[in-house]
Order: sequence, then structure tokens, then C-alpha cells
Amino acid sequence: QVDLVESGGGSVQAGGSLRLSCSVSVRYHGYCLGWFRQATGKAREGLARIDSVGKTTYADAVKGRFFISQDNGRNGEKTNLYLQMDRLNSDDAAIYYCTATNKWGGGQCRGLLADEYTSWGQGTQVAISS
Repeated sequence: QVDLVESGGGSVQAGGSLRLSCSVSVRYHGYCLGWFRQATGKAREGLARIDSVGKTTYADAVKGRFFISQDNGRNGEKTNLYLQMDRLNSDDAAIYYCTATNKWGGGQCRGLLADEYTSWGQGTQVAISS
């Protein structure tokens, strides 16, 4: 069973926008959800997180350009998590991952480090062309 499934990656010109989506299994309802990325040869980097009441936090590298949001599904439906990415540049080229954790309980989000998140999607590739 695949619980987190990303989509929406692709190639975009520098300066352009892209919207990533993640289908989130009902088992993660009420969890802290986030987006990370990993560029070739680099460590996995936390970008944004959203808690169970919709409070968002962003890494400095993407603040003001990337926006995390989610749809709250009805009973039994999956939630969709989104990452709107604007003014993309070459540094944004990476594999992007959707993630979930209940590390802090109650749907709280207190961190944006990879080892604080327990469930991961398979990733979606984002390439930037000049």
C-alpha cells in the first residue's frame, strides 16, 4: 500500500511556476505534513510543513516563493497536499518528496529535519531549464 503519492513534477523554465500534488492516505489525517527535496549529491532539505490546523512554516530558502496547502477530504477520502512553487531557479532542481509524521503528537509540527519525518512518498522530479 502506497500512502503518499506525489505528482506534478516536470521541466519548467527558470522564473516559471509549478504546482506539486501529493495524495495523502486517510491514515495520515491529523498528522504533520511536509515537503522536502533532494538535489543530486546533496542532503534531503526541508522546505515547508503544515500542521493539523493549517499552520504553515517555511525554510528560508523558499520563503515567499513556495506555498504549502492541503485539502481536507471528507470521511474516508484522501487528503491532497500541495506545493505551489513560483519564481523557480536552477537551485530548485531536485527530487521533491511529500512526507508525514506524528512525532510530536496531536498533529503538531515542530521541526523540518528529515529524520523527524517517518513516512515518505516516492518523489517527483523537478528540472529547471534556462
